[in-house]
Amino acid sequence: MTAAARLEGIGACVFDAYGTLFDVHSAVGRHRARVGAAADSVSATWRSKQLQYTWLRSLMHRWTPFAEVTADALDFALDEAGIEDDALRRDLLDAYRSLECYPEVVGVLDALRGGGMRTAVLSNGSREMLDAAVASAGVGARLDAVLSVDDVRVYKPHPDVYRLACDRLGVGREAVCFLSSNAWDAAGAATFGFRVVWVNRFGQVRERLPDAPDVEVETLDPLPALVLG
Repeated sequence: MTAAARLEGIGACVFDAYGTLFDVHSAVGRHRARVGAAADSVSATWRSKQLQYTWLRSLMHRWTPFAEVTADALDFALDEAGIEDDALRRDLLDAYRSLECYPEVVGVLDALRGGGMRTAVLSNGSREMLDAAVASAGVGARLDAVLSVDDVRVYKPHPDVYRLACDRLGVGREAVCFLSSNAWDAAGAATFGFRVVWVNRFGQVRERLPDAPDVEVETLDPLPALVLG
């Protein structure tokens, strides 16, 4: 974790979903034997294309829900790997609706809620995808809100997405602690004016973008100590 004083004046902790709360590689992991030797590359390509397509669609003003973006990205990954299996494709997309959450998530959310902190998810995910993931992980009762870009029809890091958290939770941007495992998302949230904790689960290099997170951690475990009095 980067050296940092406790983040003062935080009224809400807002979490990115995919890669931060939920393990995006667990979908392929669940069907690793069927995907075969290309499993790791398929999972990595699926994720990278999923992100690329959100950015490109935002720039092209060609909105489509994240569920469709996710399917398009999977089709690219399977095609690149030379895999033609409709049943596997269907099962992988189903698995993405019930991704495994990281082991510390429930305990951290419980600690935050026990300390009086408001909590929410703010994600590129389609609402039905997020509802399914939250229900599967059993964290719905631990969240005050689950916010989807469906409501603004543009993807992160567009500022309209981050503004959703302020509008729905009734807090100023300086009172939001935003958490993401995606370096580009952390930078986008910092530019918007959130206090940002980058959950660098994958040992990424920091992005060369205008604004940086306040704190870098490897998991969510240090969060309660950072934001609770």
